[in-house]
Amino acid sequence: MNNLGKILKHIRVFNDLTQLELSKKLNISRSYISEIESGKKIPTLEVLKDYSVNFKIVLSAIMLFSENYKEKINFKNTIKKGLTGTALKFLDWITKKER
Repeated sequence: MNNLGKILKHIRVFNDLTQLELSKKLNISRSYISEIESGKKIPTLEVLKDYSVNFKIVLSAIMLFSENYKEKINFKNTIKKGLTGTALKFLDWITKKER
C-alpha cells in the first residue's frame, strides 16, 4: 500500500465509513476505493478533490502523503519522510485504538 492509499483509508476509517458507504458518498465504485487503498490504483485529482470537500481536509494536506521520496536524498526530504512515516504510524495507532 502506498502512502496516499494509506492516508485515504485512514480518512475513511476515522470517519467510521465502510468502503461501500464511502463509494456512495463519493459516487464511485467500492472496488475502485479498494484498489486505491491497496495501492493498486492512483486516485484521480477529481477523486482527491471529492475527499477534500467531503471530509473538509485541505487537498494539499492529502497530497503531502503522496510525495515520492525516491528523489535525491537531502536533509529536507529526510525530515519530511520521517514526519510522514511518524504521522502514518500515529494514525494506525489511533485507528486500532478506536476499534
